Amino acid sequence: MTVDIEQAASVLREAYDTATPCPPLRGGLLPEGDVDTAYAVQQAQVRHWTREGRRPVGAKIGLTNPAVQASLGVYQPDFGVLFADMAVDDGAEADLGRLLQPRVEAEIAFVLGADLPYEQVTVADVIRATDHLLPAIEIVDSRVADWDISIVDTVADNASSGLFVLGTTPRRIADVDLRLCGAVLEHAGEPVSVGAGAACLGNPAHAVAWLAATLAAAGRPLRAGDVVLSGALGPMVPVTPGAAYEARISGLGSVRTRFGDREETS
Repeated sequence: MTVDIEQAASVLREAYDTATPCPPLRGGLLPEGDVDTAYAVQQAQVRHWTREGRRPVGAKIGLTNPAVQASLGVYQPDFGVLFADMAVDDGAEADLGRLLQPRVEAEIAFVLGADLPYEQVTVADVIRATDHLLPAIEIVDSRVADWDISIVDTVADNASSGLFVLGTTPRRIADVDLRLCGAVLEHAGEPVSVGAGAACLGNPAHAVAWLAATLAAAGRPLRAGDVVLSGALGPMVPVTPGAAYEARISGLGSVRTRFGDREETS
């Protein structure tokens, strides 16, 4: 099939701009299972947004849980680009008007203090390059109606990115047990998702090493100052309008966000 990269990117951007979900791209605008073409669509969107003045500040890793990978028929993570205007202050209200069908998950954010330009990256490289860690909530979203996604759909849609919330309690990587650190995401004081670092490719540092090598091979290496959301520590949870969520991660502290009612954002 003939693929029009810009047309596929335009369909997704229209969904962003009009707050109207679009049909899946796979099997129509994009070939089934063609991840490379999906990343080309993602990059077309990134170029467009950068020209419009949005500032890239890092990357997010998705599909770090083997069960989620299996559900989409893939056996590696994916990634998307973080922009400065996606950041929500700790404790502040996330704008539901910018989101279509949001879900939340607890993650560990790596903030780099050095470049990672290598195509072969070790965990030691990641540890040495990390300036500090922060607790984070990723607000994932999909422009594809009813979350009816494959790997192609989510990659093209900037890895189903929405917004993100970073905590303000930086921790040294040497002081955190990344594999065993527990995480709980709470709503109204009740746990709605629990997990641990081992759920993220066995260790969140493994996920960051994979991303660093992948981006270096593509000629877009991670740089000092980049924020990397390393992947979910537990199951993602659909957002309830009007609700507040708090993620607590052992050794890292907590981070929180809240959502207004849909009626207030219209």
